[in-house]
Amino acid sequence: MFISPPPACDVTARVYQSTLASQGFVMNLTQAWAWRPDVFEAFAALRAQLMSGSSIGKREFAVLVCATAAALGDSYCALAWGKTLAEAADPATAAAVLRGTDAGELSPREQALAAWARLVATRPNDTTANDVARLREAGFGDREIAEATFFVAFRLAFSTVNDALGAEPDRQLAESVPAQVRDAVSFGRPAATG
Repeated sequence: MFISPPPACDVTARVYQSTLASQGFVMNLTQAWAWRPDVFEAFAALRAQLMSGSSIGKREFAVLVCATAAALGDSYCALAWGKTLAEAADPATAAAVLRGTDAGELSPREQALAAWARLVATRPNDTTANDVARLREAGFGDREIAEATFFVAFRLAFSTVNDALGAEPDRQLAESVPAQVRDAVSFGRPAATG
């Protein structure tokens, strides 16, 4: 990482303990976010609020993040959410989304979400009413379309912080991801070796 970890204190210890409890190790990105644990925790709470109040399913959210991370070139989120999508679908489908081919077992809804995520992540000013119409044709209501867009934007913000500050994907994360998914992540920062 390009910045040093913050000084140890009760608040940073709480953030580190939280990721240790959820992941089994302290994630590299946590060291950057520990400079503002209040912001990190607020982001996590906002993400949970958006996901829990939405009719978009966990697998669909994983498609959104994988397509967003791949379009941005963010290896960290691609590995983390590629693992999630591989568990919810299968490794070949997750790898396809990360490669941008969408081959595999994606539903029409998931295909539409992946296309929307790539467009929002790379060219948000190029979106059109026709792009939104394709989401509606896939079965999304306007609330879901707004939620999917919020989620992509939140992921872009999170990824941008991690990437700009040089947070490397964790070795433990990379080792836990199916080989097909790991091989599909040929972009972004390589995983930490130590």
